Order: sequence, then structure tokens, then C-alpha cells
Amino acid sequence: IMSGSKPDILWSPHHPDRYVICDSELGLYRIGPVGSTETKPGTLSLSEETAATLLAINSDTPYMKCVAWYPKHEPECLLAVGQANGRVVLTSLGQSHNSACKELVGKEFVPKHARQCNTLAWNPVDSNLLAAGLDKHRADFSVLIWDISSKFAPETSVAAEKIRLSSVDLDSSTVVTKPLYELGQNDACLSLCWLLRDPKLLLAGMHRNLAIFDLRNTSQKMFVNTKAIQGVMVDPHFHDRVASFFEGQVAIWDLRKFEKPVLTLTEQPKPLTKVAWCPTRTGLLATLTRDSNIIRLYDMQHTPTPIGDETEPTIIERSVQPCESQIGSFAWHPSSQNRMVVVSATNRVMTDFTVFERISLAWSSTTSLMWTCGRHLYDCVEDSAEGAESAAEKDIATKMRERAQSRYGHDTVQVWRNHLLAGGNDPQLKSLWSDLSSHMKQCAEDLELKLQGNKQSVVYSGIKNIVKTSSGTTESRRCWSGSERQADAPRFHSEERCLALRLCGWISRGPDINVEPFLRSLEQEREWERAAAIALFNLDIRRAIQILNKGATAEKGDLNLNVVAMALSGHTDEKSSLWREMCSSLRLQLKNPYLCVMFAFLTSESGAYDGVLYESSVAVRDRVAFACMFLSDAQLPRYIDKLTNDMKEAGNLEGILLTGLTKDGVDLMESYVDRTGDVQTASFCMLKGSPAEVLKDPRVQCWIENYRNLLDAWRFWHKRAEFDILRGKMDPSSKPLAQVFVSCNFCGKSISYSCSAIPHQGRGFSQYGVSGSPTKSKVTSCPGCRKPLPRCALCLMNMGTPVSNCSGTGKSDEKVDLTRENKLAQFNNWFTWCHNCRHGGHAGHMLSWFRDHTECPVSACTCKCMQLDTTGNLVPADSS
Repeated sequence: IMSGSKPDILWSPHHPDRYVICDSELGLYRIGPVGSTETKPGTLSLSEETAATLLAINSDTPYMKCVAWYPKHEPECLLAVGQANGRVVLTSLGQSHNSACKELVGKEFVPKHARQCNTLAWNPVDSNLLAAGLDKHRADFSVLIWDISSKFAPETSVAAEKIRLSSVDLDSSTVVTKPLYELGQNDACLSLCWLLRDPKLLLAGMHRNLAIFDLRNTSQKMFVNTKAIQGVMVDPHFHDRVASFFEGQVAIWDLRKFEKPVLTLTEQPKPLTKVAWCPTRTGLLATLTRDSNIIRLYDMQHTPTPIGDETEPTIIERSVQPCESQIGSFAWHPSSQNRMVVVSATNRVMTDFTVFERISLAWSSTTSLMWTCGRHLYDCVEDSAEGAESAAEKDIATKMRERAQSRYGHDTVQVWRNHLLAGGNDPQLKSLWSDLSSHMKQCAEDLELKLQGNKQSVVYSGIKNIVKTSSGTTESRRCWSGSERQADAPRFHSEERCLALRLCGWISRGPDINVEPFLRSLEQEREWERAAAIALFNLDIRRAIQILNKGATAEKGDLNLNVVAMALSGHTDEKSSLWREMCSSLRLQLKNPYLCVMFAFLTSESGAYDGVLYESSVAVRDRVAFACMFLSDAQLPRYIDKLTNDMKEAGNLEGILLTGLTKDGVDLMESYVDRTGDVQTASFCMLKGSPAEVLKDPRVQCWIENYRNLLDAWRFWHKRAEFDILRGKMDPSSKPLAQVFVSCNFCGKSISYSCSAIPHQGRGFSQYGVSGSPTKSKVTSCPGCRKPLPRCALCLMNMGTPVSNCSGTGKSDEKVDLTRENKLAQFNNWFTWCHNCRHGGHAGHMLSWFRDHTECPVSACTCKCMQLDTTGNLVPADSS
């Protein structure tokens, strides 16, 4: 018995649950699910789900070097065994009562000269043919093709032949010594494989070359010199693709172009022992190296190009580890997807293993998700439950896409309307855009206040910086409106505080602090509680009561407002009154924050207004305006600083009122973008009025670039162009220089630049049948070197000659087009050319040609120009 021989596995060609392990003997196994009952003796566990049962053992054929399973149904368990002395023996596993099988079993095919048999291959169509590859012998062939149905050695054979056979002590009646074909003289054969595309062709890995023998003409062979001659195997899914290996390197060949390998895979440090194509999956090759416990997989993806040529395959390489021990051999299952059985190098330990498919994920820019696994394509569909819908609604990408479609951010006249374009239901956006609107209004009114420093920077630098510069503050005590009683709370005045109140929207320009117009606008918006609170802060308790009564009687009004009005009317200044005591304790039970702060104001001590200032549900602008009225010069900056820091940490856009569009504003916006991902609002906001140094901040540039990329990904190319135009107006430094221009083929100078710089006084267009302004020149030669420009492939006129708009337009249209002032050259006149074949012409002519043709208009050129342009087939999603 051969010691230490390397095991191998063969699957039965017809029984998907049977395989043979061959090492020093042949063992036939049946694989099946693990039984629920106790396992039978002789059952080996292959995985958690499967086990193998030993059906038969055959140890009649010693010195085995290679084994091949007969491909046809009958006889079903016939194996050919190649031995160390070159003989090929037919044997079987298990009892077969078929007479044909009985005739064949035990038959031997003996070469003239004894030497090792390296490989065997049954012809898949003509199954009587068995090819054997032998070691080199100087006087003999190394590829012998035996016909297993041939009769035995004829009686009239030479006496010496009889003596040679009888000396081996075998029954000469079952020995065949005459092969049907003899190929490959004076060379060793290490691997064999019949070609699937033609059963008469045999591919052999000879000692120094790969050779293709044709049985119809055995004197000729097609060969290529290479070292990669071991383990030749045809891809079952692609009959022209063959893999072979040498030491640690695998070569992939295409039989249609056999001069050199189309691909060589990365070399492994140790020599390879087996290479096998997966029979159930296209382009998947498994390789095994010596003394290894991993199997390397190469997934070859062919991508056909539009021209029809195949590009070099893309290879995805990965490793799998089926078991802990060193692997002796493996075999793919013939029909189960991606499944293999692995046998260890020692002790015949077997493992049933399925290679999991790589999952490739595709997430489209419109947030739909798909992935592939094997032959399946999965689409992620969200349940139509309400929860899922609201979750999808909340996704910022969806929101930004919808807002981009409604031209959010582009309303530069009525800036505050941008929050309506965003849906109008986000209070933070409403606050942001009204802040920006009032900022810009203040700027337009060209501040009459002569504040220190640059007037404009004060407006954009936010209330935080305005109150810091506050000077000349006066303090006054006013009476409650309509009564003689003096209010407890002292009021503070200064020009800066008035400006802050204007920015908060409470008052408009003018010498008086008059909140009445603001109160009326709040009443119109049915914000009764807010209006009442602001009236109260302006010490007009009667107006507050009037507003609350109005709110209670309005349609769908809250009748409880009457009760609040009643409570207000009982206001008293006495410190220890029951009214104060009750209001202090019960105000926290009021649901509306504005009602809450009204009573907090009435019951608080002078200068201690924490109940109002730190009520987070009240709008920031109202709290800031209140602070500007009632906090002293010492308290106000402290409060504004604290509030600004809180806003920055929370990323609350209402804080832009405090920070302005300064570096502080960028910090706040960064926090907002980190929280929401809304680069759209951040980009528009920063462009709306930031000073140049803020726009240069890398964070701002990053938001703008990300938003531009998003618009491109959504194919909103027109929207992105509009955004770039807006950006160019707001930030002139962002305008890109011309990146592409037409240059002369001879001198290399830019034609487009030269044309704009030196108007070439040529003849008018009238002679070309195009009526146009005589001053408008045609440039048909390079202004630098005067060499002619290339000709259009269709009209054969030199480039630079204007063309008609398109085939259907009349002269009058052309005239209008060509005489229009301050217009770039019409797109139809543009130079266009194919980057592959370099042919081209006027854009208008090329477009009309490729509407009906795929091939280049130049007669001898076969380039499929238009099909090469993958993006040319995309349609803008915002072209409506």
C-alpha cells in the first residue's frame, strides 16, 4: 500500500450524494442530512447539518497515482485508476450486476514501456475513449488514448509481447496493449483535459508546453510554450477559458487567443496542489496550496464593453477556511450552489462547506437600497406602516432633495420665504430665514447708527457683538400703561439695544419703541399667547388682556385664555399678596410657555428674571429682546454669552441671531450640520451674507462642495448650475477659471482665448448662406499660426464657421440667434470630437447624426462614438 499518498475527492457524475475519496485505497461515501435518530456506526459528521456514510471500500488497486470516474450512467460506478507503472486499470465500487460492467472491470491498458501514469481523462461525449498522460520515455509516446471497448491483445501478437505480459502474472485475456491514438512523443504529460467545445480536441500539459491535439489529424498539434502546464481545466461555463498552474502561479488562457495567458493570478509563496472551476457559478476559481488550511477564491467578472470587445476581467480575490486542519484536497459539488467537500491531508477528516457569496450593496442617491447575493437580487422595501413612513420622511437626504426641487434657498428677494419653500413646518428654519431677512433689511437701510468700526460688520456680527459695544445706556422706570402705578422693573435704553430689538423683529425703524405693528402681525398669525406676553413686557397690561380675550373668542380659540386674562387683571404689586403666591405656584401648570413667562415676569423681583430668560420653549428672539429691555449693562452680555454657548452646543439655528454669520456662526452651523446633516441650509445660509474670510473657512467650503456633489448625484445638474451662479454672485472668488479650451493642433495656443482677445475682422457670414451681423467674425484658422482649423466631419466646413440651429429651422431663426448680443457661441457651433477616434465637428451636426447612427460619420471609421459615452445617455433629473 502506497504510504503517505495525497488524498483526492471525486464526485459521482450522476449521484449528487455520492463521492469517492482516493488515497491508498478507494472509499465510496454517501452524504446526507444528519439523522434525527442515533447515528449509525461508520457515519462521519461533515458539518452541523450533514454526515457521510461509508458504502464501499476498494483496495484491489495498489500504487494509485490518479483516478477518473466514468462519465456515463451505465455502468454507474466504473473507475479508471492510473498506477505508478503506467498501467490503467478499470475497477468498480460496490456490486454492479450489469454484464457490461462485469466485462469491463479488471480490464488493463498497458503501455509499451513502464513509467508513471500522471493523469487520466474520460472523453465526455465518446465515453469509450480514455486518455492517459504518462512520464517521458525516449522511445515512446506520453499521451495514450485507449478505447475501453476494444478487443483484447490479438492471438497473433509477437511472442515477446506474450512473455512480457505473462511475466507480470496476469490473465492476458483482459489486457489491452494497443492504444487507439498515440500522441506527444519524447515528452512527459502532466495533465490532460478534453475540450468541451469539441470532443475531438484534447488539451495536454506537456513538459514544456500546453498542446492541443486533434484526433482527426494526430500529426499536427497547436501548442504554446509555458511553464504553467499542471492541472489544466476547462471552465464549464465558458468553454474557451482554461486554467493551469506552475508552482505558485495560476495562468488563465483563452483558447481563441492562445499565444499567451490572458491573466496570471498573484503568485502564492507555496506551490499549488489543486485548481478547480466552480461548476455552479460563473467565473469562480478555487485554488489550494501545499500545507495550507485555506482555499483561495478568485471571482472573475467579465464586463462586455459597448464595442463588443471584452475588457480584462476584474478579479475579486478572497480566502475561505473550511476547517482547522491542513487540507489535502477539495472538490466542488456538481449541482449544489457554491458547495464543496474538503478532505484533510491526514486521517481522512472530511468537511462539507458552502462558500458564502459576496454581498455587493448598492445604495442609490435617492435612498433606495439593493444588494445581490449569488443569483438573487434583493430590493429593500420599507413596510408601509406609519412608523416607517415617518422615518423615511425624517431622513435629511429626502428632505434636501424635495427642498432642492422647490428651489429652496434661491429666493433672494423675499429671503424669509425660503422657510416656506422648505415646507414651512420647521420653526428653526423659520427663525433662521427671518433673521437673515432682517439682517439684510438692516443692511439695505444702510444703518444710520454710527457705531464703532465697519457698519456692515456690526449687522452681520450678530446681537452678541452689538451688545458688547453698547454704551450710553439710560435707565428709566415707566408706569403700567393706562394706570398711575409705576412698574417695579426698570427699563434700559441705548442705540445698540434698539438695534437688537429691531433685529429681533419687535420694533421697526423710528425714534419710538412701538411694538403695536408687531402685535398686530402676531394677532393675524393667531399667536395670541406670544402677542399677549410681548404686550405685557412692554408694560401694557390692558393690551395683553384685550389680546387674550380676542384669542378666546376667535374661531377655534381657547376659552381658557379668558381665565388667564382674568388672572392677569388681578395683578397687584404687593409682595405678600395672595395673588402673587397663587400665580407663583400655579404658573408652572400652564401648558403654553408664553403664558408661563407672563406670570413669571409679574411675580419676579426686579433684575431677577430667570423664569423668563431660561424658559427654553420661548423663542430665542423674544428672550433676547426681553433681556435687552430689562437687563443691566452688567447682566446683559453675560446672559447673551451664555445663551450663545448653549445655542452653539445644541446646534440651534435660532442662535444665528446672536452669533451672526461670523466664526461663531460657523461653529454653531457646524454643530447643526453634525446633528442633522443638512449641508443645504448651511451652504445657502453662509452664502447669504458671510464676510469673505468666513466663506474661506474650510468647513464652509466643505459644506458647499458636499451640497454640489449631492446635486450632481441626484442628476440635478441645472440646479447645481443655478447654485454655482448664486455662489459666484455672493463669493466672486469661487468662480472657476476656464478649465477647458480649444487649442490649435499645430501651435497649441488656445483658439477660444485668442478669439475673444483679438476679434478677427473676417468677411461677413452672408456668403455662407447665413445672414448675420457683418461685424461678427468667423474664425476658420488659428489666430496664432493661421493654420486652418479642422473640418466638420459632416458639413466639411472648417470649424468656426457658424451652422444653422438644427435641420428644421428657417433662416429667420438663425438670424435672431446669431445677432443676439452678449451671448456665448451657440451650442450648435461648439467644437465636439470623440476621444477615441478623434473625429468630430459642429455639436449640432454631431447630435443630429447620432440620433440615428451609432457609428462615427467618417466613412472608414468603425468607432461607436456615442456608445462610449456612458454619461451621455443619462438624463438630468431636473430637466422639467
